[in-house]
Amino acid sequence: MKEIICPNCKKAFKIDEAGYAEILKQVRDNDFEKQLHERLEIAEREKQSAIELAKEKTSNELQQKSAEKDAEIQRLNTQIEANEVSQKLAITEAISSIEKERDELKNNLEKSNLEKELAEKSLKDKYETQIKDRDDAIERLRDMKARLSTKMVGETLEQHCETEFNRIRATAFPNAYFEKDNDASSGSKGDYVFRDIDSSDIEIVSIMFEMKNESDTTATKKKNEDFFKELDKDRTEKNCEYAILVSLLEPESELYNTGIVDVFHRYPKMYVVRPQFFLPIITLLRNAALKSIEYKKELALVKEQNIDITNFEDDLEKFKSGFARNFDLASRKFKTAIDEIDKSIDHLQKTKDALLGTDRNLRLANDKAQDVTIKKLTRRNPTMAAKFEDIESDD
Repeated sequence: MKEIICPNCKKAFKIDEAGYAEILKQVRDNDFEKQLHERLEIAEREKQSAIELAKEKTSNELQQKSAEKDAEIQRLNTQIEANEVSQKLAITEAISSIEKERDELKNNLEKSNLEKELAEKSLKDKYETQIKDRDDAIERLRDMKARLSTKMVGETLEQHCETEFNRIRATAFPNAYFEKDNDASSGSKGDYVFRDIDSSDIEIVSIMFEMKNESDTTATKKKNEDFFKELDKDRTEKNCEYAILVSLLEPESELYNTGIVDVFHRYPKMYVVRPQFFLPIITLLRNAALKSIEYKKELALVKEQNIDITNFEDDLEKFKSGFARNFDLASRKFKTAIDEIDKSIDHLQKTKDALLGTDRNLRLANDKAQDVTIKKLTRRNPTMAAKFEDIESDD
């Protein structure tokens, strides 16, 4: 708060910062206008006085000093121009800051509008490009189907998939099998079978493929789901893990046009894909299967040995943990004994106790080790018990 004294009544009153600033602004504005007006009046009076003086001198000395008169008039004109420039400069300085702020606001507004227009244009161009690409793809598809006979449509799709796979087989799937399914012993067969194995001949993933397409001129239009049941049957009979329908049927379907669609709710481990997702779905399923290959290797090893090792490993782990616990306890007590010996002879009694404790724990550990027998380890493991009995019988 600021304290103000009235110049008339000499009474003091307080005013806040905003009011004080407003009063200062008014005073400054009035003072500026007053000074400007006074300077203009002074300049005008000086101008009139100079002109009258010049006229008077010119009248008195017109014949004798014509050259001096011209010089004086020129000097006075220069002074007048200087006064006018000074006035204009004062006015210009007074409004320059406001004009500068106005220009900055205008430029910021124009910049924001330009950025908004560019963003809108970029977004519009992006969607227009996507729509155009999709329309072009549909048009190419329709053109391809229009030029093919009904008989050749399905064969062309199969050839496309086989060519695409063979193009990357050597680098991406060197151990994979991808061939026509020619086994019709069960009454039906799929189009292609894919199997991939690792260096140990363990199967990574297997897929039964069916390729379906039809031209726009086909009288009876089929749906994708018309082939699900037969495809699942082929997958089961050919012992494949997954079933995939590569389809160009239902070209207007928003569901299938997304690319990769699982139909697990109808049949287990079954997908429907468009041709452009033929290789990606193989890669995805293969990479997912690689994560579990170690479990498959362990399972294969167990099946090969035909040994139920669950209970055997539990007993062995219990023995190992018990022995390790007693050994650790003995080791710590033995270290305590050594530390006590190093400190002083006075701690011999503690050393003796620690050594006795160590001896007891070692004895317990040895007793446990001696107590481990084949009978105990195979007590809950009928498979191991039978094998040891076979060995004893052979002996």
